[in-house]
Amino acid sequence: MTGATLFGLCAAVLVGLGLYGAIVHHLILRRIVAFNLLGAGAFLLFGVVARRGTGAGMGGDPVPQALVITGIVVAFSATALAVALLLRLHAVRAAEDADR
Repeated sequence: MTGATLFGLCAAVLVGLGLYGAIVHHLILRRIVAFNLLGAGAFLLFGVVARRGTGAGMGGDPVPQALVITGIVVAFSATALAVALLLRLHAVRAAEDADR
């Protein structure tokens, strides 16, 4: 089993766990974590596919690496926004419950 195969299988497991978590869980925070897991698997899979050509003696292409890094940054910012919105929703619901 080569390193690329192992990383590919790990990426498939991460994507599978992320899909399972996004479908099964009803809590919003768990869905956010599941989508992050799914994204991490997709980034890992894309990185494995992009890195595969370097094993054949060809030079590594920096474009897929840059896309993965950019995707990680965008995913992190989207997660921060989702958690901030979730906290705001929780505060608004708590205030409504206190008014009753």
